[in-house]
Amino acid sequence: MLKLCGFAVSNYYNKVKLSLLEKGIPFEEELAYPSQKDEFRKDSPMGKVPFLRTERGVLTESQVLTEYLEDMYPEPALYPKDPFERARCRELIEHIELHIELPARRLYYEVFFGGSVSDETRKEVEQQLEKGVRSLTHLARFDPFIGGKEFTHADCAAFVHLPLVSMTTKKAFGRDFIDEFLPEARAYLKRVGERPHAQKVNADRKAASDAYAAAKAAKK
Repeated sequence: MLKLCGFAVSNYYNKVKLSLLEKGIPFEEELAYPSQKDEFRKDSPMGKVPFLRTERGVLTESQVLTEYLEDMYPEPALYPKDPFERARCRELIEHIELHIELPARRLYYEVFFGGSVSDETRKEVEQQLEKGVRSLTHLARFDPFIGGKEFTHADCAAFVHLPLVSMTTKKAFGRDFIDEFLPEARAYLKRVGERPHAQKVNADRKAASDAYAAAKAAKK
């Protein structure tokens, strides 16, 4: 059986987890945290999560994992059949992760872990995020899903990334870039969040986040 390795607070872990659940693929979860230890890097060369244990070996990088799942378990499909629409779906994922989540990630240390970033970094990220979120309006359809009529892997990505970016910009800049530049996203995220598998991902994420906060408080 497949084993998804990582932890439920990770948005990239949850992206793959939601894909597995929506496709109805049996899998187990194995708790793993990022590490640079040699033993860990035998499975994940960059020391990151998530990674996937398969009967043929370990795979890394969340997008590689979702592509593998789609190839190995083509039904139910979470990519459109039409090649152009399939490419559009991948384009949405690439845009959200490269131009929105990745810049926002530079602020997570300050926003979520009590660290600090330079004013230069903050200004640079603000400009990148505004451009990234604004430009998503030209790609997202919200009809009713982000790529159109059908739920796809792009929705798995949007559902875990966009709320995190929303929280980050509110805490870092006092402005919610998702609400400000992508007003249709709020209702869209609510729709996706009503799906049973999305509810499970959110519940598991909250439980893991609460446990992390409790453990951190206990160390003080």
